[in-house]
Amino acid sequence: MTDHRIFERFRKEFPARFIGLDGREGVAQTFDVSAKGLGLSTRQELKPRSALEIWLDVPNSTEPLYTRGQVVWARSGEKEGYRIGIELEKAELMGISRLLRA
Repeated sequence: MTDHRIFERFRKEFPARFIGLDGREGVAQTFDVSAKGLGLSTRQELKPRSALEIWLDVPNSTEPLYTRGQVVWARSGEKEGYRIGIELEKAELMGISRLLRA
């Protein structure tokens, strides 16, 4: 798979929660983050083009980082369930700064 990222990705793991436009809720774990995208591991199947609202639990912070994005790819068969690539609606430059300091 060709990597079309503009922003550098960082291997970071944070707990996450998400809600789809269909109202389905789920939990996940990031495996990488960038200013414009997230890699998530989850037990819940998510289809490409699914829109999500996402909350990342940032250590040493009282408030989760909220963002929105769309599933661009999904792979099943991983031991933890599914690996999902999320393109964020807008670049989260301040948000990624919070995550990298955690």
